[in-house]
Amino acid sequence: MKRPSLELWGGIECTVNRVGDRYHDQLLFAGHYSRGRDLDAIATLGVKALRCPVLWEHVAPFADRKAYFQRADRQLACLHRHGIEPIVGLLHHGSGPRHTNLLDREFPRKFADYAGRVARRYPWLRRFTPINEPLTTARFSALYGHWYPHANDDRSFARAVVNQTLGTALAMRAIRREIPEAELVQTEDLGFVRSTPDLRYQADFENERRFLSLDLLLGKVVPGHPLYDYLVKAGIEPRELGELAQNPCPPDLVGFNYYVTGERFLDSRTDSYPPWCIGGNAAARYADVEAVRVCRSGLVGPARLLTQAYARLRLPLAITEAQLAGCPEDRARWFSFVWAAAEEARAAGVPVVAVTAWALLGSYGWDRLVTRGACSYEAGAFEIKSGRLLETPYAGFLRALGKGTARVVDGGWWRCDDRLLYADPEHASVGTDQLESLAQRGSTRL
Repeated sequence: MKRPSLELWGGIECTVNRVGDRYHDQLLFAGHYSRGRDLDAIATLGVKALRCPVLWEHVAPFADRKAYFQRADRQLACLHRHGIEPIVGLLHHGSGPRHTNLLDREFPRKFADYAGRVARRYPWLRRFTPINEPLTTARFSALYGHWYPHANDDRSFARAVVNQTLGTALAMRAIRREIPEAELVQTEDLGFVRSTPDLRYQADFENERRFLSLDLLLGKVVPGHPLYDYLVKAGIEPRELGELAQNPCPPDLVGFNYYVTGERFLDSRTDSYPPWCIGGNAAARYADVEAVRVCRSGLVGPARLLTQAYARLRLPLAITEAQLAGCPEDRARWFSFVWAAAEEARAAGVPVVAVTAWALLGSYGWDRLVTRGACSYEAGAFEIKSGRLLETPYAGFLRALGKGTARVVDGGWWRCDDRLLYADPEHASVGTDQLESLAQRGSTRL
C-alpha cells in the first residue's frame, strides 16, 4: 500500500500570555480581529489543516459570565467552508483567565470545564490541542519567571507541568464525552542540549526533561522513572502521579515544534560569552546559547531528533511549528530544511504525517520572549505590519509546496561558517554521542 504523502499544515501565532497584570495577545497585535479575510487568504496556500485558536482567555475570560463564542463561530465556519481541518487550541502559552493560574490547584478542573463547553458548542470538531507546549510554558512561567505567575523555582515548575498535564487529561475526558472520536494532538518543543564535558549532567537532565509532559500523559512517571523523585521532592504528591499513571491520556499524535534556537549548548567557560547569556544551577555557572552559534558540527537537526522521539514514544508525529525570522528567502530555506528532514525520517520508518508552516500572519515580540508587547514584528507568509494583509514571496513557495511543484531551496545561514559567534570548544559535540544510543534503546533514562 502506498504511504500517504507528507501533508502541509498551517498555523497562526496566537499566544495570549500574561506579564504582571497585562495580557499580551498576538492576534490583537496582528489586527486579526478587525480583518475579515485572513483565513480566506490562508486557504489559498493549500494547507490541509490549520492550528486554530479557541482560547480560554478570549471565549470565557470571566468565571461568572457567559462565554463569547461568536468570533470562534465565524472562524471555524470559514475553515469548514474551505475544507480545512481545524486543530483547535484552547490555551497557548497562557496561564488562563484572571480567576486562575498555572499554580492554582483548581486549574485542571476549571480548564476541563471550559474544554467541555467548547466540545458541546462544536460537536463536529475532531482534533484538539488543549494546551500548547506545557513544558515550555511551565519553564517560562514558573522556572525562569518571564511570564505570569513569575515564579522561578523547581516547586512552582513542577506544579505548573503537572497542573497542565492533569488539565489536558481532564479536558480530553470532557471533550470525549461530547465527541467520542476526538483526537489529542499534543505539542512540545523538539530541542536538544549539548555541553562541555563538565556540564554533561545538566545536559542529560534537560534532555530527559524534554519528554516530561508526554511521559506524564502516557502514564509513565512512576517510581523508577528518572524524574519521579525530582517531582515528588518538588512537592508533587505521589497520588497525583498515580492518577495520571492509572488513567493515562496518550496523544493520538505528537506535534513537535522545531526552531533554530531550540538546540542549546551549555558552556562553563563563561569568559567567552556576553553577560546576558550567563546563567547556571545550584552548583555551577555557565553560558546557555544557541548551539548553531558555537558548535562547528552544526545542528543535530529534526530528522535525528524525530527518529529519537519516535524510538521513545512509538506514536505518530508531526512538525507542528516551523518558522524562522528573516527574509522570505530564508524562511523558504528553513522550511525546506525541515520538510526534507521530515521526509528523511519518514524514509527511515518514522510516521511523520505533516509539517506546519507556523506564524502565517507573522508574530510580535518573540525576540523579547513576549515580555514587552508588540515591540517588534516578524513576517510570515503574509505581512500585516501596515494593517493590511500583504502576501510575501514565502506564501508563493508554500502554495507551490502544497501542490507538489515547489523546488526545495538549498542553503541557509545555519549551514555557513559565518553563523559561528563564539569559539568552538574542543568538545562542542559532547551529547550527540548519546543521541544515537538513546534512539537505539528507545529510552532517555540516563
